Amino acid sequence: MYKMAKPSIPQGTRDFSAETIRKRNFILNNIRSVFELYGFQPLETPAMENLDTLMGKYGEEGDKLIFKILNNGLNDPKNKDKAISGFEKLLEGKNTAELTERALKYDLTIPFARYVAMNHGQLTFPYKRYQIQPVWRADRPQKGRYREFTQCDADVVGSTALLNEVELCNIYHTAFVNMGLKEYELKINSRKILAALSEICGGADKMTAITIAIDKLDKIGINKVKEELGQRGLNEMQINTIETYLNISGNNEEKIAVAEKLFSGNETAVKGMEEIRYVTTHASNTNISIDFTLARGLNYYTGIIFEVKGPDTVKMGSIGGGGRYDDLTGLFGVPNIPGVGISFGVDRIYDVLEELNLFPESLQTSTKALFFNLGKEESLFGFEQMQQFRSAGIACELYHEPAKMDKQFKYAEKKFIPFVIIIGTQEINNEEAVVKNLGTGEQQKIPLHSLAAFFQKLAATSKA
Repeated sequence: MYKMAKPSIPQGTRDFSAETIRKRNFILNNIRSVFELYGFQPLETPAMENLDTLMGKYGEEGDKLIFKILNNGLNDPKNKDKAISGFEKLLEGKNTAELTERALKYDLTIPFARYVAMNHGQLTFPYKRYQIQPVWRADRPQKGRYREFTQCDADVVGSTALLNEVELCNIYHTAFVNMGLKEYELKINSRKILAALSEICGGADKMTAITIAIDKLDKIGINKVKEELGQRGLNEMQINTIETYLNISGNNEEKIAVAEKLFSGNETAVKGMEEIRYVTTHASNTNISIDFTLARGLNYYTGIIFEVKGPDTVKMGSIGGGGRYDDLTGLFGVPNIPGVGISFGVDRIYDVLEELNLFPESLQTSTKALFFNLGKEESLFGFEQMQQFRSAGIACELYHEPAKMDKQFKYAEKKFIPFVIIIGTQEINNEEAVVKNLGTGEQQKIPLHSLAAFFQKLAATSKA
């Protein structure tokens, strides 16, 4: 006999009601349409990847958040020794094929790079793809941070042209403005600048330590960042240089001027500044601003990096981000395929739009009209009319059983159905229907032969 279980879902996951799904689809359809507008093609990859595809690609912190999938058959007595050995290695911080060989995908970029590496002989370059799928991270759940969430990515591979970065800035701008989120902020930096910072602070081998610490600046503050840098082996002079760098302020031109002075004579920094200046100049119609504190703690970025923030009035982390990764497919034995991409954080965008009340009210309207059920004969007659509506592309439904009109009105109101159609014996005899607009309270009689056309005209008027 099964033990009665209290209904629950895993921490960091959610169920989505019809209301939520319609709001999410507003976001997803908006982003998808902009991707298509810019010539990107859709792609989907499996929910799981081989573990060695993912491990070592996200930096020290990211690797800890990968959800690993246990191998099948570990409970088989024949595999007992292997399972024990695997768990012992796991406790030592090692991954082992005896225990796990697969994992849920952490993001869409690495699976995309794997796809390109496997199919580069059949692809037409530059290859522009977009991907909208769930990903999983073993993170600590909190507002705007979930263990299962949807990412929307757009990437261009096979091109080093900075015009791609400019286009991606415009994709962000178009999508957010279309969603009513005009006050977003698009932050930009370059990993080349961070590499230059590492060079003047002890060498390129310091870059990972520096970027991991800087990436936590918003969360832990400058003093904790300095403390962490010290723990990672940087001396006081190097830490002071990094602090000076992190305190660069002003408008875009002023920031560039200060940074050029700080990095005077460093060739890596010169290249990074040229890239930043190009993108900010040609994407000046967007809400773009240079932020030298932006690090994005993923090891595969090599050039321009992006991060999007919502309005200051909303306390939320980044709602988008990305950057250039000029040899990501080299991780899979196919070198020299440059790429750049961005990602939209759908779940956080949802929370921002919800908090700012930016979702259109019309989203909750699915059924356009409810046919009242006034009895057996009347409901059958209404059903025939309803099928004509559906053939004309008008979403409608018939109340499931005869009931008091007040009950049927309440049903329509609760489901945000804007119109009710009443066809009783008298209306059948007169070949007409009573149509009531629940929003305005207006009621009118419409001939049955023009009933569907009446609603089609309403739909056309609302779209216009």
